[in-house]
Order: sequence, then C-alpha cells, then structure tokens
Amino acid sequence: MMRRTLENRNAQTKQLQTAVSNVEKHFGELCQIFAAYVRKTARLRDKADLLVNEINAYAATETPHLKLGLMNFADEFAKLQDYRQAEVERLEAKVVEPLKTYGTIVKMKRDDLKATLTARNREAKQLTQLERTRQRNPSDRHVINFEEFSVKRRNIRNLYSLC
Repeated sequence: MMRRTLENRNAQTKQLQTAVSNVEKHFGELCQIFAAYVRKTARLRDKADLLVNEINAYAATETPHLKLGLMNFADEFAKLQDYRQAEVERLEAKVVEPLKTYGTIVKMKRDDLKATLTARNREAKQLTQLERTRQRNPSDRHVINFEEFSVKRRNIRNLYSLC
C-alpha cells in the first residue's frame, strides 16, 4: 500500500517536473520570438518615418500639383505608421509583458517543487528509519510509538513550513 502511494507520488512529481520544464522552455522561446517581432516592427516603423521625411523633402522641391500629391501620400503613410506604433505598444503590453511574468512564476513553481521534493525525501527517510526500528525491536512498542509520533510531528512541521 505504502509502496503504491510512493510510486504515485513519484509519477506525479515527474509529471510536474516535466510540465514545469516544458513551460519554461516553450514560454521562454515564445517571449523571445514575440520580443524580436516587436523590435522588428518598431524598426520598420522607424524606417517608414524616415521614408515619410524623405518624401516630404522631395515634395518641397517639386511642382505644386506633384507636391500636393506627395504630401498627401506622406500624410497617409504616416497615419499607417501611427497604427504600427499602436500595434507595437499593444504587443508589448498584452503579449510580451505577460509572457515575461511567466518566467518568475515558473521559477517560483520550480522552487516550490524542489521544497516539496526535499520534504518528501525527508519523510521517506524517516519512514525507512521507522521500519528499521520496527524490524529491530518488534516487541518494544514504546520505542516504535515514539518513532511514529516523531515522524508525524516532523511531517506536520514540514507541512506548515511549506505553506
């Protein structure tokens, strides 16, 4: 019975470790790729702003009709870049920042998992020691009861230290 629960715990622990590692790997990649996308979009916006400035400079040297057409084109193109700026800001606020917070969350979960594993290993060691005591002195109920009480007390203390 106890062996089966330990096997279940080991399977759950392994599954949790795999899930945490998986999230850590993939969310890190997602965050890097989205951040690169945002940077490239911002760079494209900057280049388009330079293009608008150059179109305006060229328009200043042309005839009035061509000048008006180039100025209107530059104005519309600048409006498109305003939308691109809004896209950059939205992506940073709604995608990149939340993904960054997952990094700290994953680190906290990994630390929690490590603390739980340490407590579980300590508990397993105590139970092994209790079993050895039972095998060495099966008739000495006083020592066995004291060991059982000590194990339960340590488990409760470990449980409260995890909270």
